[in-house]
Amino acid sequence: MQQFVVPQFIDVEPKIIGAITLRQFLICIVGIGIMYMAYAFTDTALFIFVSLIIVMTFGPLAFMKVNGMPLHFFLINFIQTLKRPKIRVWNKNLTTSEVAATMKRNRVVVKSKEIIQSKPRLAQNSLRDLALIVDTGGIYKGDEL
Repeated sequence: MQQFVVPQFIDVEPKIIGAITLRQFLICIVGIGIMYMAYAFTDTALFIFVSLIIVMTFGPLAFMKVNGMPLHFFLINFIQTLKRPKIRVWNKNLTTSEVAATMKRNRVVVKSKEIIQSKPRLAQNSLRDLALIVDTGGIYKGDEL
C-alpha cells in the first residue's frame, strides 16, 4: 500500500514577506497608495488627518481577525446578514389548492397525490433487535425483521 503525505494546516495563508501574507501585503499597498495620493493633493495638516483615517481603516482590514476570519470577510457577512429578513414565518394555514398552485408555479413534480401517513412507532423490543442487528453488522437476524 502506498503512503501519501496528507497536507496539514490547509487553512493557513502562505507568508510572503516575514509574517505578512499576500492579502495583508496587497491591502497595505492599497492603503499606502491612497496615502501617497493624499500627500500629493493636500497640504500637511490635512494629509496627517487623512493618513490617520487611512491607517485606522486599512490597518484593521489587513491584520485584524474576528472569530478566526479576516475582518473584511466578517464585514461582508455582516452586511449580508443585515440585508436578509429578520423573521421567517411559516404559514401553516394554506389550503390544498394554494399548495398545488405554488407547486405548479415552482414546477415541483409529485408522483403520488396520496397523503403520506405517519409510520407506526416501533415497539421497545423491535428497537432493541434493530440496534443489535446494527451493532453485529447484520450477523444477528431479528425475529420479526
